[in-house]
Amino acid sequence: MATKHDQILEYIETLPVGERISVRSIAKNLNVSEGTAYRAIKEAENIGLVSTIERVGTIRIERKLKGNFEKLTFGEVVKIIEGNVLGGESGLSKTLSKFVIGAMTQGAMERYISPGSLMIVGNREEVQGLALRKGSAVLITGGFETTPEIINLADKMEMPILSTTYDTFTVATLINRAMSDQLIKKDIILVGDIYTDIDKTTYLLASETVADYRRLSDESTHTRFPVVNKNNRVLGIITAKDIIGKQDTQTLDKVMTKDPNNVKKHMSVASVGHMMIWDGLEMMPVVADDLTLLGIISRQDVMKAMQLAQRQPQVANTIADEITGEIETLGAGIGSEDLHFAFTVTPQMVSTVGTISFGVLSEIISNVSQRTMYINQQQNVVIEQVNLHYFRLIQLESRLDIRPRILEIGRRSAKLDIEVFLENAIVAKAIVVCQLMEKS
Repeated sequence: MATKHDQILEYIETLPVGERISVRSIAKNLNVSEGTAYRAIKEAENIGLVSTIERVGTIRIERKLKGNFEKLTFGEVVKIIEGNVLGGESGLSKTLSKFVIGAMTQGAMERYISPGSLMIVGNREEVQGLALRKGSAVLITGGFETTPEIINLADKMEMPILSTTYDTFTVATLINRAMSDQLIKKDIILVGDIYTDIDKTTYLLASETVADYRRLSDESTHTRFPVVNKNNRVLGIITAKDIIGKQDTQTLDKVMTKDPNNVKKHMSVASVGHMMIWDGLEMMPVVADDLTLLGIISRQDVMKAMQLAQRQPQVANTIADEITGEIETLGAGIGSEDLHFAFTVTPQMVSTVGTISFGVLSEIISNVSQRTMYINQQQNVVIEQVNLHYFRLIQLESRLDIRPRILEIGRRSAKLDIEVFLENAIVAKAIVVCQLMEKS
């Protein structure tokens, strides 16, 4: 039997695109609590069923299927290039390692062909045959066909031979983008990469008692545990604070914190860290869609993973990397009030009217804030809010002087004032609020 959470998601999916929904309407229509309705709507937003728009509200949207793939197979390449499979279908599940453009003599290209590669070529049958015999797949551009002999060879070698109407440059660009996207996705750490599996997780049943909690706490030296029912679905969290003054015979369902925040394996560690810092959580249960306990994730694990990710080099650049890579750190040493940054506006960073894009300026402000906190406080941060005021248009090739100032630092957050100057005149100003990441 489906849970109320699942029933709400199914109901939302039946609503027409554009329909407005609210916690109150969901709770009333399905006879559930507003808390249950709220959590289901947030889950619907995470999986792309609804979207919350400022001054409009939460509306049903067309669900977008994400092209997530752990590895780039030749089958995925067919979808990317909108191509046809001419032969060697049994090899579509094999992984693409690299691609080679067949724009040289046959003798010169032999050393570049390796098993698992993709030869991009036109109607050169001798090159097609050479690539297949060396264990490479073949992509024929320009809409050309091939001979029955080549197709038979592809079937024999179990390597696909594909065809597309795109030209070689377009195909290479599409595949290169897909490979870069794949590498970037691999850089993003997910909960599923670091959580503690249920086999190594200690938890309690709702029917167990405070005495059972104390015994498990002594044995494991932990003080926080998920509480589940007999079907292993998470009902709550029990901590040392919950049992203060409680008798040993009381059952946990009477003293636990009910309906706790939980996370899914597909969520990013950064988003989970944001929740943990903001809500002051030390541990969160990792659950399946039906709230079955899969394991736990701790605040310490999240902080270690995020700090490790910031220290590791990326294998593929995002748009943010391209922007922040141009920021120069200037001024004196660590802790100096003379610390400032410089940025030159390049053609890639401007809008259609030739001035710096608002999004680019926001990314610069965010990165400067992060660098300032790390240089001055040796503290990594997550940007929470940027209030940016743009006073004057910033033209192409302008060299900006960015001057940060830390206004206040609390236990969990900090506030910075960032001023942007052009030729000693202020052109933009921002107030940035960021969350502090604990040092591991």
